[in-house]
Amino acid sequence: MMIPVNEPKFGAREKELLNLCIDTGWVSSDGPFIKEFEERFAAFTGVKYGVAVCNGTAAIEASLFALKVEEGDEIIMPTFTIISCAIAALRRGAKPVLVDIDPEIWTMDVGMIESRITKKTKVIMPVHIYGHPVDMDPLMEIAGKHGLLVMEDAAEVHGAEYKGRRCGSMGNASTFSFYANKIVTTGEGGMVLTNDPETAERAGSFRNLCFRPEKRFYHTELGYNFRMTNLQAALGVAQTERIEESIAIKRRLGHYYRERIAGIPGIRFAVEKPWAKSVYWMYAVEIDSATGLNAEKVMGKLRTRGIDTRPFFMGLHEQPVFRQIGLFRDEHYPNAESACRQGFYLPSGMALTERQVDIVCGELKEIMVGRQ
Repeated sequence: MMIPVNEPKFGAREKELLNLCIDTGWVSSDGPFIKEFEERFAAFTGVKYGVAVCNGTAAIEASLFALKVEEGDEIIMPTFTIISCAIAALRRGAKPVLVDIDPEIWTMDVGMIESRITKKTKVIMPVHIYGHPVDMDPLMEIAGKHGLLVMEDAAEVHGAEYKGRRCGSMGNASTFSFYANKIVTTGEGGMVLTNDPETAERAGSFRNLCFRPEKRFYHTELGYNFRMTNLQAALGVAQTERIEESIAIKRRLGHYYRERIAGIPGIRFAVEKPWAKSVYWMYAVEIDSATGLNAEKVMGKLRTRGIDTRPFFMGLHEQPVFRQIGLFRDEHYPNAESACRQGFYLPSGMALTERQVDIVCGELKEIMVGRQ
């Protein structure tokens, strides 16, 4: 039987709140759980306002609209991230400008940011990766020095901390995803967080077709239907109620993985910097290229042994669709390229057990030792 790369964890509370939605008829985007979820998750993160949307990609685009990103603006982001970050920028008419990553923790190389700033730069988009924060203090210093906005993509770091501050609480706005593999899941779903009431109001308008509050079916800007349903929000409320317990499970299993992988030659487990509290959203590993193996080969061997995995991100600069439209031509980011070829993540779901971790690491050790 295959050990899945992810399996969400639901219980009686989720069923109770979903049944309440059905019993009361509040299943659309007007139900009471939406506001409760927004308030609970924002408070947990340490931010004043939350705006729930239908998915994490929509959250990024809504946040850029809310921050008044316009055609011709430039947004600095890591090349090593999901394509949603660049798509959202392009849909606003903005240009994604890329930097490489810190090869230890796979987050953006903050030291490269200043060299990429131009007169058109408006936003820096740090993307916290696989449960680990970006080094935010120097990034915020650069943003302040140049008068730039910061939009944190915190999709993968529910509850992670940078020097005691929750990820998603440090920028002008932040975005989260509640996809099925996230620590808090609503199946699909996302949220924009901010401490600024105008930014929250604009994000809320954008998700609802930019209806004017004073006059229905009257529009002065173009938005989208990015609304979250009350059914989704009910799941979010139940999941947020036990988020601390979920984070404790993820960290315990992360430490257990680290112990088991430490003795396996030619492979390293995710690093946790002293200034970070990682939530180990994904239990990520990287193969030493000197072994002659790459991620694809090892993942294939694991799959034949009943263990599901997922590859690391391909850098935005290597995506064929962007090359076809003239973006990122002749750009190379060696750390991201190496991570893409040598990195992958192991079974990481909320329902994972220590016994399953033992099996995964045992099979992984056999593969890595057997190469010799």
